[in-house]
Amino acid sequence: MSGKTFFITGANSGIGFAIASAAWKAGHKVIGTVRSEAARASLLERLPDVHPVLCDVADVDRIDAVVARAEEDFGPVDVLVNNAGYGHEGVLEESPLSEMQRQFDVNVFGAVAVAKAFLPRFRLRRAGFILNVTSMGGLITMPGIAYYCGSKFALQGLSEVMRSEMAPFGVHVTALCPGSFRTDWAGRSMVRSERSIADYDSLFDPIRRARQEKDGAQLGDPAKLAEAVLGLVMSDTPPPQLLLGSDALGLVRKRLHAMLQEIDDWEAVTCSTDS
Repeated sequence: MSGKTFFITGANSGIGFAIASAAWKAGHKVIGTVRSEAARASLLERLPDVHPVLCDVADVDRIDAVVARAEEDFGPVDVLVNNAGYGHEGVLEESPLSEMQRQFDVNVFGAVAVAKAFLPRFRLRRAGFILNVTSMGGLITMPGIAYYCGSKFALQGLSEVMRSEMAPFGVHVTALCPGSFRTDWAGRSMVRSERSIADYDSLFDPIRRARQEKDGAQLGDPAKLAEAVLGLVMSDTPPPQLLLGSDALGLVRKRLHAMLQEIDDWEAVTCSTDS
């Protein structure tokens, strides 16, 4: 694999760190965004040759300058891994809109702002690869993570449009759709709305409890995900989305089969609206 320059947002932990570590070990140049000086020091301690840059993706007005400075300092970027994000857990009725705003500010507007900073650079160079980290939660839903699924569905759709718009310029775009992996997503990185409505107890409390109990014991191995990503970026025909994890595969297949059945069941009504 020829050496490439990776720009990875949220590189200090979870999937971002796993990809940064694998890319660095494989001999690639890695630029990783972090949100604090403490995170910068932590990243450098573990990956001394990685180039950390301070960037909060929710601060969208600063992103163009961060990307410009990164390319000035470290050279043209070949691969953007749009990874920064977090999870929100809470019943929709109980969860304040301010928490939805923050979720979308980071997971959607931040990711799009970073991508837009690279689009003209990749377009003019007629090369580049954008990996938008969505989730199986961008293709399926489950009770208690409405804001998270909403943000990932949005990024999933945006990725598909981005892919079609950038294809004429030789730029690849793939949405990475991980299932459950052994990261901090369900632990310290997740924002949880307070419970307040007893009517939801029987539906949601078991889900929250199961997610907390499973944290740290998920089937997905971040190191194996990172190796899959390194293989993906060398493909000349990458897919629009790549499911990662057998749980994602099973759940998304189940939803697609159900959707096809729903379409068939209501086909007569669907077609009845034509003039």
